[in-house]
Amino acid sequence: MIYGNFFSDDPRGKNAMFGELVESPMGYYELLKEHFQRLGIEINTPDVNYGKTVSFDLHIEGRHLIGDDNVPRYLIALENPNHNQLNGSQLYFSNFSKVFTWNAELLNLVNVIKVLPPHQISHSQFSSYHDRDIFSTLINGNKAFRKKLPTDLYSERISTIRWYERNAPDEFELYGRGWDKPPPAFDLVGKMRRSIPSLGVKLLKNKCFPSYRGELQNKSEVLRRSKFSYCYENNRDLSNYITEKIIDAFVSGCVPIYWGADNILDYIPAGCFIDRRNFRNTAEVHQHLLSISPEVYSEYQSNISKFLQSDVAKRFSFEHFVSVVTNEIAQDFDL
Repeated sequence: MIYGNFFSDDPRGKNAMFGELVESPMGYYELLKEHFQRLGIEINTPDVNYGKTVSFDLHIEGRHLIGDDNVPRYLIALENPNHNQLNGSQLYFSNFSKVFTWNAELLNLVNVIKVLPPHQISHSQFSSYHDRDIFSTLINGNKAFRKKLPTDLYSERISTIRWYERNAPDEFELYGRGWDKPPPAFDLVGKMRRSIPSLGVKLLKNKCFPSYRGELQNKSEVLRRSKFSYCYENNRDLSNYITEKIIDAFVSGCVPIYWGADNILDYIPAGCFIDRRNFRNTAEVHQHLLSISPEVYSEYQSNISKFLQSDVAKRFSFEHFVSVVTNEIAQDFDL
């Protein structure tokens, strides 16, 4: 048996993160362990591997390097490099035998293996247009970049939410963590602006976002009831960066309004989603949504169904992702 150390930001140790499948993007951990096991490789947190001869280290996301400098290192880098700068660093990548990432700017490096952000892909019967009582929704955490970016879509989410709250409050519902507070702020001016609504929340019980309906344990509970879902990535124009947002909508038969990867059409047919880039603002998007008949909506769902059952969709699956990672590492040990 070959042993590998598994390094992540989970502080629990004792292989705790392998105990059960969790929501994307970490739901592949247990599958990863199982696939390695079939190849004669056992990955564990370092405390479990204590006393064993460890042949390699596997790091999840860019992080301060620890472990044995004398064994090969591997990296899975899926986080947005605007949040995790190491995931966009050619110098940092040079510390690893192989790096698994979607980042198009670094795919030319000899040690980089292209993967797409993995998701749970499934398919079942979709409820129809008339059976969906929520017109549109947005499901995200209330977050922001520390520095302003010209491609920032966090701010576009806020703009979308505010438009609906002013113009069509009965046709939109907001879900996720943190919307009971104002958006995060990191500079002095931003913090001062944030302090006034924060005070209103604490003292007057004001609602920062009147459309907010609370957190969710399972996004599909809302997506199965929603006709449309606003699926905006953290920022736009990152090639290949297609996160769970659009896939979650597909699996629930909900038609997404997508804005993010500039090459989305290389992977997902146009007939499966509404491309936000084709509209000047949320008002135009909303008018378009209102114009979609139940018959046209059914066509979208049919296209989504075909996509989910296609070979292209399999490239987004946990199973495909895990197979690429485990086979590439196993090759280095002649397995």
